Amino acid sequence: MLLEVSNLSAGANGKKIINHLNLNIRAGEIHVFMGPNGAGKSTLANIIAGRQGYDIMNGDIKLLKQNINLLPCDERARMGLFMSFQHPVEIPGVSWNSFLKTIVSSIRKEDSTIKFNTIDFIQNLRQKAQLLNIDINLLKRDVNHDFSGGEKKKFEILQMLLLNPKLSILDEIDSGLDIDALKIISKNINSFTSKQNALLIITHYTRILNYIIPDFVHIFSKGTIIKSGTKDLAIQIEEKGYDWCK
Repeated sequence: MLLEVSNLSAGANGKKIINHLNLNIRAGEIHVFMGPNGAGKSTLANIIAGRQGYDIMNGDIKLLKQNINLLPCDERARMGLFMSFQHPVEIPGVSWNSFLKTIVSSIRKEDSTIKFNTIDFIQNLRQKAQLLNIDINLLKRDVNHDFSGGEKKKFEILQMLLLNPKLSILDEIDSGLDIDALKIISKNINSFTSKQNALLIITHYTRILNYIIPDFVHIFSKGTIIKSGTKDLAIQIEEKGYDWCK
């Protein structure tokens, strides 16, 4: 099992947001979370990723069979966990080239069998950027500074491709994308998916499911999963609304 979430209750500032949630994700699987605003989808993603400001009240999170409840986010990342954000932040004064080189070098240091080579990194970076139709000149600019929404989301996927994580959590990766950007990002997500990794995609829309076929769709409400199924479940939700499955 790649990710095991067992009887998890968690929240922030004393308020419970995640309520006795159970979730198992195996390598090779694509899981999709859907649900109304405020249901706790992004909160769960942040808690799994180890973002500060959240408290686990009960239950366990295991990544590759290791309990990560108390691990900081950087250690979880080194274990192979990646999360893209709904609203990627700007980092003035830091170029994408420098930022990407730093994070890839940091992850590779954890594996003594892999040596970091700057020339190989640059070649790989340009290759991955080309796959995403990213203008190579954007790599020289500060991280996300004056970038469009679509450009920011492409750079989130670029990080994923370079880091090659075991588990990727993509939080509303499809929001704010035009149809061309959505197709490009979906194509790269599909190409990345293998029997050695897994994806958890959080979305409000079924349009990304026209390009990425999930193994499981989970409906989230009041901090827990209330119904699971296949892509057909997502289609029914779009037609009937979330009240239908309560």
